Amino acid sequence: MSLKEVLRLAKQLLTVDKVRLIQQIAADIECELTDQSSIVKSKSLWGLCADLGKVPSAVEIDTARSEEWASFPREDI
Repeated sequence: MSLKEVLRLAKQLLTVDKVRLIQQIAADIECELTDQSSIVKSKSLWGLCADLGKVPSAVEIDTARSEEWASFPREDI
């Protein structure tokens, strides 16, 4: 059933029934949003960086750190 068909049928309802329909749909949407927000909250933080690829090793980090700090403090400043 398409959205147009649902709207066409909803327009045929009495005003009281339209209000009841809105209340029921709003309650369903609220439940869905609550369920989705609890899923997001329980998601592990470890998976957030999974798409970034391989993690540098401790040796690679130490090498990069020593290269960056090799010329600190500079004599010309």
